[in-house]
Amino acid sequence: MDAGRMRNKGSRFPLSDRTSRRKNSSENLDRFIPNRSAMDFDFAHFMLTGGRVEKQNSSSPCSPSKEVYRRQLAEIFNMNRTRILAFKNKPPASEATVSESISSASEKTLDAPDLMDDFYLNLLDWGSGNTLAIALSNSVYLWDASDGSTNELVTIDEEIGPVTSIRWAPDGRHLAVGLNNSHVQLWDSLASCKLRTLTEGHRSRVGSLDWNNHILTTGGMDSLIINNDVRVRSHIITTYRAHTQEICGLRWSATGQQLASGGNDNLVYIWNISNSTSGNSSSNHHRWLHRLDHHTAAVKALSWCPFQSNLLASGGGVGDDCIKFWNAHTGACLNSVDTGSQVCCLAWSKHEREILSSHGFNDNQLILWKYPSMVKIAELYGHTSRVLYMAQSSDGYTVASAAADETLRFWNVFGTPELAKPEPKSNPEPFANLARIR
Repeated sequence: MDAGRMRNKGSRFPLSDRTSRRKNSSENLDRFIPNRSAMDFDFAHFMLTGGRVEKQNSSSPCSPSKEVYRRQLAEIFNMNRTRILAFKNKPPASEATVSESISSASEKTLDAPDLMDDFYLNLLDWGSGNTLAIALSNSVYLWDASDGSTNELVTIDEEIGPVTSIRWAPDGRHLAVGLNNSHVQLWDSLASCKLRTLTEGHRSRVGSLDWNNHILTTGGMDSLIINNDVRVRSHIITTYRAHTQEICGLRWSATGQQLASGGNDNLVYIWNISNSTSGNSSSNHHRWLHRLDHHTAAVKALSWCPFQSNLLASGGGVGDDCIKFWNAHTGACLNSVDTGSQVCCLAWSKHEREILSSHGFNDNQLILWKYPSMVKIAELYGHTSRVLYMAQSSDGYTVASAAADETLRFWNVFGTPELAKPEPKSNPEPFANLARIR
């Protein structure tokens, strides 16, 4: 298991903007030096001199032979060109025209000191309230995407920390925080107060979380998956027992009917909620719907397709390096793509038939793929260590990635929001807001 690195924050303030600092420094002041071999100086000289080949102090009219020579020069230098010192060779046309509108550089970079370098944890999430939560060692910070402000929600005591997972509830206000001591805390982000602590169920750290309405599903190093009804005191309603090692990933489908789980045992399980609704918590042996055993390394990356409800994507760790697509109804593997590196996270586009993957060694990049052809649309570089965590904004256009290089980067990989059309002006009656006298 990859142990989390604990570094001294020093003077680095969590979620401070690296982008603005870089713009104000001298490291971005590289001069543009043109490639002289690619520039047509002969043509430029001809255009600047107006095609005059005779001596400037000569006042005699051009002879017929000189006029012929001038016309030949005009043909050679292609007089219909008007760009002075233009580049001769045009760049080759891109095979994927979509990539022309995708910036390969991150839009913003924030510091994330003490971000744990641990493949099995889930320390980044973007809620429906447009607030991004990130866990840095024992602390959880909230970054408001609307104004860029940062707030420290909680710092956990050393004896129960560090934070090992976080997940926003569907309302975008309440945040679940998994801890190294097997507990899970529920926080109200607006009031900055802890609502309750789930102390029962797990025996070791909780590295995976996901919500299904009021049901919080937790996955631990003890290989257990537990459904918790956060509304009631006795919160455990069902327990799934199938994995034999730590739970790395949990994802409920959009319909809330199926749960996908990935583990360090290289397995993916699909569970059906219809087999998990009994209120008797002692009935712990709920059978899985499908057992998917094609991966050869730990499976953390899981993502349900937004435009095809029965399609699940999964990604394998080091040694597997594959993205696989599954029919959740039949359990059939529809496709497998070798990416060449550890697959840490997956995110489907909400607007196009595309999927984004984040990777570890060796390139530490993000790759945007066209589905179902799985042709690469773009590769995004910037991180210098494996990209362990990824979260998508609620509007589906921006993706945040956090890596072991202790930076948090934002990418406009799925396009930009369309400008809202102004509502047509209405023509209300005069004094319509006043009470009528009958």
